Amino acid sequence: MLPSRWLADEMLGRLARYLRFVGADTAWVRDLDDREIARWAAAEKRFLLTRDRGLARRVESSLLLLSPYVEEQWKTLRRRFPDLPTEVRFVRCSLCNGTLAAYAPPADRPLPAGVPRERVAAGLPLYKCAACGHVYWEGSHTADIRERLRRWSEEGSG
Repeated sequence: MLPSRWLADEMLGRLARYLRFVGADTAWVRDLDDREIARWAAAEKRFLLTRDRGLARRVESSLLLLSPYVEEQWKTLRRRFPDLPTEVRFVRCSLCNGTLAAYAPPADRPLPAGVPRERVAAGLPLYKCAACGHVYWEGSHTADIRERLRRWSEEGSG
């Protein structure tokens, strides 16, 4: 069964971002010892993703990921959880794991840096993180992520 909440250890920051891209609630651990990580996973009922063998043995709901490469980590995760989503969804902030909501910038204020004004005027939807305020939109970066996830998911399903 696919976990509803994830916890990625310090060595899996890139994987945490990819999980957030597909809408998965994924916390990312930094600067905590194994005991604190195990407590966090248990307290919030999060499935732990780790590269630490000892920590994986310590936490029952965990997956040890041996590869240092996000592509191989994704493939391993998909083999273990074939129902893991593979489509980019604007649901979670890739930076902080906050929730995203549709965002209409105020007409009397400038758009955040990098937001394509002409595309917004043409109806491009924007999304804003409720926690950190980061603004998202569908762009070439999203297409690159979609292609990467498609390729990794196809290659990893065998």
